[in-house]
Amino acid sequence: MKLRLLLLAALALSACKKETTASPDAPKPPKGLTVGLVTDVGGRGDQSFNDSALRGLELWAANQKSVDGKYVALSPDERKASLIPELEARIVPLGIKPIVVQSKAQEDYQPNLQLLVDQGADLTVGTGFMLENAVETVAKQNPQAKFLLIDSPILDAKGAPQSLPNVRTIVFREEEGSFLVGALAGLVAKEKVGFVGGMEIPLIKKFEAGYRAGVKATNPKATVLVQYTGSFDNVAAGKQAAQDLIAKGCEVIFQAAGSDGNGAIQAIKEARAAGKQVYAIGTDSDQSHLAPEAVLTSMLKRVDLAVWQATSDLKDGKFAGGDQTMGLKEGGVGYAPVRVELTDKAALIAKLEALRAKIIAGELKVPTNPADVQ
Repeated sequence: MKLRLLLLAALALSACKKETTASPDAPKPPKGLTVGLVTDVGGRGDQSFNDSALRGLELWAANQKSVDGKYVALSPDERKASLIPELEARIVPLGIKPIVVQSKAQEDYQPNLQLLVDQGADLTVGTGFMLENAVETVAKQNPQAKFLLIDSPILDAKGAPQSLPNVRTIVFREEEGSFLVGALAGLVAKEKVGFVGGMEIPLIKKFEAGYRAGVKATNPKATVLVQYTGSFDNVAAGKQAAQDLIAKGCEVIFQAAGSDGNGAIQAIKEARAAGKQVYAIGTDSDQSHLAPEAVLTSMLKRVDLAVWQATSDLKDGKFAGGDQTMGLKEGGVGYAPVRVELTDKAALIAKLEALRAKIIAGELKVPTNPADVQ
């Protein structure tokens, strides 16, 4: 009994001490922000679109990487390697907690988004145009929650863009970055270049249109051959499409096909090993690591920057709904360093930079529809 009384007295004293030392005016520690992200069916490891979004959330905003399903701190060298030089000073860690949910099928999108809301995510990211309907539904059901939708506006029943106060949408002028890699393809190739697209939809048609226009700008006589796989998660289909284009004599092949594009790059890598002179152009992320000797460059689509910026705005209390577009001028698209050895490489890149300047200045308008490339 005596021991019990002593323990109770000690607890009471501790409680009194806590109350007397805490000031009602003392600043409260900031609540850690949680940002959730739902992938499309391409998922983690697509080396392209989804991985770019994850880079913006995990590596840049959280300063962490996923290893065997767990997060570990990023080393300074790893962080630096994930950033291009012009972004190093701008992109700083934001101290947020990331939660990532991978979607195996389109039916997963809506429940996955709702799951993150239920788990208390301060911002929920829908990665890809295929999540548009799901984001709209969940955003309307949860008006207090905040959402970021990548690659599509919110569309009404007639297909016209509409705004929701709790949803920020980001779309890109993919045709501008595709124009620059197309211009490089035209400078490198003599007669034929190829394009492998995923689903034959307006978004991917923008890649094709810009690519065609860029090739035409630097090599008007070159033929552009096109193959669509009809998917974004079928590596074998992408490989077959590229093999067909190689067999038809294409010297440079640009892919905009999600995970299918990895198959296209593999086909080009194998063709080069067999003695064929053919190059790949990657998309969304810098894909040179997939085949250093084969990847000429990649059309960068800065999904990572869009995700990081939205997270930064959230942290600063500046996040708001609305529609945004990112092109060359905004740093939303571009091209990766040309690492392969080329004759007069410096002169080729100078030509690309001159074209970039014209697009940013509004002197050169890049088409978004392949039919408009004359």
